[in-house]
Amino acid sequence: MQRTKKAATKRQHILETGYRLVLKKGFAAVGLQEILKSCGIPKGSFYHYFPSKEAFGCELLKEYTNDYGCKFEQLLTASGSGRDNLMRYWDAWIADPDDPTRGWAEECLVVKLAAEVADMSETMRQILDDGVQQLIVKIATLIENGRSDGSLADGAPPLQLARMLYQMWMGAALLAKLSQDKEPLHEARNSTLLMLDCSDTKA
Repeated sequence: MQRTKKAATKRQHILETGYRLVLKKGFAAVGLQEILKSCGIPKGSFYHYFPSKEAFGCELLKEYTNDYGCKFEQLLTASGSGRDNLMRYWDAWIADPDDPTRGWAEECLVVKLAAEVADMSETMRQILDDGVQQLIVKIATLIENGRSDGSLADGAPPLQLARMLYQMWMGAALLAKLSQDKEPLHEARNSTLLMLDCSDTKA
């Protein structure tokens, strides 16, 4: 559906505001009126932009996974070996290069919503899972690059190792959220280096 520039801007504002609210409270706990009030959009206007709350959730997750992919690619524009790029990504989970006071783990909708949407909406679950699977493939590519340039040792198949690393970091992100302490993420970093057979264990 063709939208005016003003309508598209308001729709984007709803998505950005909704992301912050959902990241804080979860999807089910955030009501439509709360989203609209936070956006400063009149009551009842939501359905002008989204046919349902689930449709809003799907668009929110699509935008999140697309933006995450762009952030991932941008992070790797700096020169470095495959190992450097891989560790630059994991380090961003702890401290965002653009905002060292926060990390990507704290902004992650997979951490916040995976269990919730898996039981709530098959469509939302599929969007989030597709994003995760694409990310794991990108991580596997970094591992392959590192092995090709000699900065990473040979070992488990790249895709298998990428999946293991992602699962470990997801668990660490959940524990960090629960404890309000980044120590689990630092421990995941050290474990990652050991799994990659690297000697640098600086947290």
